[in-house]
Parts: sequence; C-alpha cells; structure tokens
Amino acid sequence: MTHEIPLMVVDGAGTVVQWSCEAEQLLGRTAAEMLGQPAAHAADLVGTASARHADTPIPGTSPTSRTDLRVRPLLRADGSVDWEVFQDPANVSQSSAVEKAVLGALYNDSPMSLHCLDQDLRIIRATFMAQMGAGGSAEQFTGRRLTEVYNLSDPAGTESMLRTVLKNGTPARERLVRARPKDAPGPEYVFSVSAFRLEDPEGHTLGALAAVLDVTNREKERLRVQVLRTARDRLSHSLDMVTSCQDLVDCLVPQFADVAVVEVADCVARGEEPPVSPLGREVPLRCVAARASGTADVGLPVGDVRSVSYPTPYAQALTDLQPRVVSLSTDAPWFAADPARAQAIRASGARMLLAAPLTLRGTVLGLLSLYRMDETDPYTEDDVQLTLALTAHAALTIDVARRYAREHTIARTLQRHLLPPRSTSPAAVETAHLLILSEHGGGGWYDAFALPGARAGLVVGDVTGQGIHAATAMGQLRVVLHSLAALDLEPDELLARLNDAAVFLARERAAHPTSDPRHREQVTANCTYAIYDPFTHTCTLASAGPSAPLITHVDGASEELDPGSGPALGNTEGPLFAATTVTLSEGDILAFRTAALASASADTPDIVHQVLHSSGLPLQELCDEVLYRLKGSPGPGDAILLLARVHAFPAGQVATWSLNQAPTAAASARTHARAQLADWGVDEETSYATELIVSELVTNSVRYGRAPLRLRLIRHRALTCEVHDASPVAPRLRHARTVDEGGRGLFIVAQLAQNWGMRYTPDGKTVWAEQHLPRP
Repeated sequence: MTHEIPLMVVDGAGTVVQWSCEAEQLLGRTAAEMLGQPAAHAADLVGTASARHADTPIPGTSPTSRTDLRVRPLLRADGSVDWEVFQDPANVSQSSAVEKAVLGALYNDSPMSLHCLDQDLRIIRATFMAQMGAGGSAEQFTGRRLTEVYNLSDPAGTESMLRTVLKNGTPARERLVRARPKDAPGPEYVFSVSAFRLEDPEGHTLGALAAVLDVTNREKERLRVQVLRTARDRLSHSLDMVTSCQDLVDCLVPQFADVAVVEVADCVARGEEPPVSPLGREVPLRCVAARASGTADVGLPVGDVRSVSYPTPYAQALTDLQPRVVSLSTDAPWFAADPARAQAIRASGARMLLAAPLTLRGTVLGLLSLYRMDETDPYTEDDVQLTLALTAHAALTIDVARRYAREHTIARTLQRHLLPPRSTSPAAVETAHLLILSEHGGGGWYDAFALPGARAGLVVGDVTGQGIHAATAMGQLRVVLHSLAALDLEPDELLARLNDAAVFLARERAAHPTSDPRHREQVTANCTYAIYDPFTHTCTLASAGPSAPLITHVDGASEELDPGSGPALGNTEGPLFAATTVTLSEGDILAFRTAALASASADTPDIVHQVLHSSGLPLQELCDEVLYRLKGSPGPGDAILLLARVHAFPAGQVATWSLNQAPTAAASARTHARAQLADWGVDEETSYATELIVSELVTNSVRYGRAPLRLRLIRHRALTCEVHDASPVAPRLRHARTVDEGGRGLFIVAQLAQNWGMRYTPDGKTVWAEQHLPRP
C-alpha cells in the first residue's frame, strides 16, 4: 500500500517535529519556522487556511470547502507515541489528489532518492540510500544538511551547486557526485544529482528538490569502454615496444588501477621469437613500462630483468594463461616465494592484484599486473573481461613491435657491416667522423679513401627511407661509387653515373609484384663527393640533393660552400650535376654532414661553426664536442658528420721532372727514376720493374701525346708512377700478335703494376701505374 504523506508530525508534548512540503504549500510556513513550535500554533494556521479557502476557493473545490484534518498515532521504537496529522481526503481536489499520488509514487517507488530541502538546504523530507549508511528513519535526518548525512567527496562543491540553484532558479541536471558510506568502510559510489528550485504559486522560493540517482554501475561501464577505446587508439600509433607499453599503463592509471606494470619476455624485448606456453621458469621477464598514481611505489624499475618466482599468482597466470584476481594481505602465503616483490607490495599499500598474461597464438609475450590500493573497490568480473580485451590488443601490438624491432635490428646490423670497417685517412688528409644511426636503421654512409696520385676521396651520403631496403640500397650505391672512383672520374661525372645506378635500382624495384613492399619504395639519395689533391691544394666537389659543406680556415674563419647542388640521386629529370673547385691551405678543415644532423635543432649550424673555430684540437675531439652540444635529437635518418683536415704532401716523398718531347725522353726518365728509387732505398726488383713502367709510359707519351711532358714518382702506401702530357687521346691496352713489332707497352705495364689507369686534367691527361711496396 502506498504510504500516505502526513502534513506534520506532533510528539507527545505537543511540539511539531516534522513539517512536510505539502504543509508549506498549504499553510505558508517553512519547516525552519515550524519545527519545535507548539501544535496549537499549527492549528491556528490551519484555521487561517480554511478561511482563505472559503473566500478564494482553489480551482476544483467548492467555495464552502474547509480544511479538515485527520490524526493517526505513530508508535516509536522507544515506546513513545507521536501523532501524524493528515488532510482529510474529502477536502482534497482531484488535481491535488493526483499531485499527491504522483509525489507519493516518486518518494516510494522511484529509483531516485528525493530530498526536499528548505532555503537553508536542510532536509524537510527525503528518501535515503541505504547503501550509503543513511537508512535510518526520516525523522533522524530532518533538519540536517545533505553534507551531514552523506560522505561526499566534494561537499563544498555540492552545497555551492544547490545554493546557485536557489539563487537563480536554473536547474542543475545530472551532476556527478562521488561518495562513500558515512560511518563504515565501503566502495565508492557515483551519483547523478539534479537540483530544482521549489516555488509557491506566488513565485516565492520555498526551497529546493535534489534528485539523486545511483549511476555507479553505469559510470564503471562507461569508464571501462573509455579505457578500452583510448588504449586501442593509442596503441595503434607506435611501432616501438616500450612506447606502446608505456601508452598502455598511461591509459590504465589512475582511471582503472593505482599501479600498472608491463613485463615482457626478455627475448621478445630483443626482437626474438616469443617462447611457447607454459612459460619456463628459466625465461626472464623485462619490465618495459610502469606507472603509479600519487605516491604509490611501483617497486619494479623499468629495465629490471628477473625470472618469475614459483609459486606466485604471476607464475600461475603465465602457466595456464588465465588471469588471477588476488586479495593482497600483509601475510599472503606466496610472499615467501618472491620476497622482493612482497616488500614492494607492502611498501606501496596495494590491496588488490589483477595479473593477466600477454599471449598470442599459443606463445607468451609477457605479463600485465594491475594493483589497487583500496580493498573496498575489488576487481569484478567485468574488470577481468576488460583486462582480457586489453591484453589481447596489447599482445598483438607488442608482437608487431617485436617484428618491427627485429627487422630494424637486422637493418642496423647490415648497415654497420656495409659502412667502412675502420677509420682510415688517405695521404695528406686527416679524417674523423661522428655517426648517429637512427633507431630503426637507415641508409646513411660516409667514406674517406685514397685515390691514385696521393689524392683523397671524401663522401657523405644518405639513402631516403629506413629499414633493410634502405641499408641494402646504401650498400649497392657505395660499391658503385667506389668502382666509379677507381676510374678517376671527376665528382660531377661520377654523380651522374651514380644517378644512373640509382635509377636502375628504382626500376628493378618497380618491376616487383605490386604486393611486394619494395614495389612502392623509391630509391633516392643525397650524396656529396669531393676529391682533394695535395699537390695543387685544391678540393673539387659536387653534390646531389641539398648540401652545405663547411670549410674552416686555419685562422678560424668559417664559410659554407655552395657546390651547386643537383637533384637527388634517383631522379630521371632535373639539372645536371655541377662541380666546384676551392683552394685550401695547410690545416684547413672540411666538414660534410647529412640532413638529419643539420636539422637536429635550430642551433645546429651555429654549433658546428662554433666547434670548428677550435680548429687546433684533434678532429675526433671536435666531433665529440658537436655531439655534446646538440640540443635536440637528430632528425629522421642517420646523422653523420665527416671532418677532414688537409695537408700538403711531404716533399721528400715525391719527385717531379719535366721531359723533352724527343726520342731520348725515355732514357732520361729511366735515369731519373733509377736515381730517385736508389735514394728512397727501394729494392732492386721493384726498381727494375719501375724503370720498365716509366720507359713504356714515357715512350707512349712521346709517340702519341703532345708537349709538355712530365714524370712524377710518389712514394706513400704504394709506389706511383705518373706521366702527364697535353694530349686528350686516351691510351688503349692491346694484345699484340706474335709478329707485331709494337703494341705491347700498356700490356707490359699492366703485368708489372698492381693497378694502372688514366685521368683527364684541364690541360691534358695523366697515365699512372701503382706498384706494391714491400714493407721494410
């Protein structure tokens, strides 16, 4: 039966102890005015209301209607008797009866808890939430504020909201308020609070109505959906394992857990194949991500590697691949198996543990451990299902990151093997380099190698892209460049031929099936190639792609060189490559770098300039100083800096003679060579071979070349013989027949020399031959 609402309640002493909203509307007095007043005063108000009704009838009542009352005893628990005062139903209009019925239904049958408050925000009438420890009789809470009845998380904010509603009349709808039981420990509840101002027919403010709905389950479900959506979105943005795992714990703390720890099998962290389940006891786990809310201590530092102890909930979860929800008491029996973790749990104050394995296709990738500090908020079955969905997605992301890491580990290994095995400096050039390889493996390379005639070749390049394909293309282009450099090509011509090789590689990739990732990858590269000649003290360089080599003179002045950059390698259209020649002095420093180093930070160019001002320091110290001063991480790709300090060739290691364009030139050349080799202490066998090489090269120049003729001998790592003439006609190696009287000159040179070749110069050509010098 619906409980009828009394107008008022009078105790045995005749004092009003309860005053309803109906009484306020009917009699025009608030609860604050009437509570504690004698019942006789209330009776006078009833008489006044009857007279008013007789003069001005309420719609739906007769002009002669009067307010009749009924009284019913109310037996209290202590044996005392109070009296409930009701309005006679015969005097209540039909509309008023409907209103009372609706109000009764709301108070008795609605899932919302209704609180009728006076202008001082004190409770006049309410239905209370038993789960919040407010399940006593209404009389116990009449005249008290909501903040006194409920243990609200933000009592000041709630009271401010209610006062704002009273002041301006604008309803507050569905404000979320958190609360806990008043006098006993218990879980946190979430309530949706809506507040409305109550007014009489004349518009006077009577108080406020606060409707409170328990939305704890709804908010928990919304939070779970939000956590899952956020985690899936963030985990799909990175291919780095550590970043993905850190994103996972960031999504879980503090919304879903107070502490979250992700551990993966150490072999998985290195990119290797994951172990099959069940996880062996000897397989170590590496902590890759952890987060704690507030002052909680994770207890497991990131990077820590340890095996799982048995028997523990963690080991059980990794054995049968089922999640474990465990209540953590201070004396849990399994603490003895893992003292270190037990100590961390005690120190953090964790009370609940949810351990879930990270598995994929029957393999074990790792473990997710979630802790809560408050035991009154246990993990539910819905929480476990959410964790399983998270671990399934996280395991897939970790496996993708593992495969990505493995591929790029292979790429970086391949790249390192394709780079020069050790730092070598050619003749008359001192070199040092700074190498910062990208995390995922790229196509950057550098080179400093000797060229015939004691010259030096200097290269810095970078293939666009990352991974194995970029490293492979880098190795191919580096080999082609070395082969072209051995032909004594000028830098601009060499880059043109190297561009042809890059276009060829791009066409080969385009010929692959469309399903092959290589089909969509282009082969483009930036490259700067320079040749330093210690005899002319000149450096000739050309560049493919944007480049700004630096030169620092011995006096400390620095400048950027403009080599007339051509298109990047691999382009079929664009301007031709152009070469630039600069004259250098003893001790000048050349600096070549990739785009990644130039874009490491806005101040990087100034840093390199500033460092190179200290040109008297060893080159490797200069490279280290550039690294120490970098303010930002290098840009995409490999960051490479190659420094080269140039010197003149030692005068005692070279000899030059001018020869006449006459038949006697070969004999004079042999005489000069014999004397110089004897002075250098060259053995007789090598000296004899050198005389033959000099004789044949000079004879060819006299016969087919033009004056002036010049002979030069260079002793460094090898013994080099050079013959220069003004004719652009290139010699050709012939295989003479038995009856031929000539044509064997270059054939003899090729047999006696370790290597031979020809290069063009602005005033003719130079034919050279190198012989191996035995060690003393």
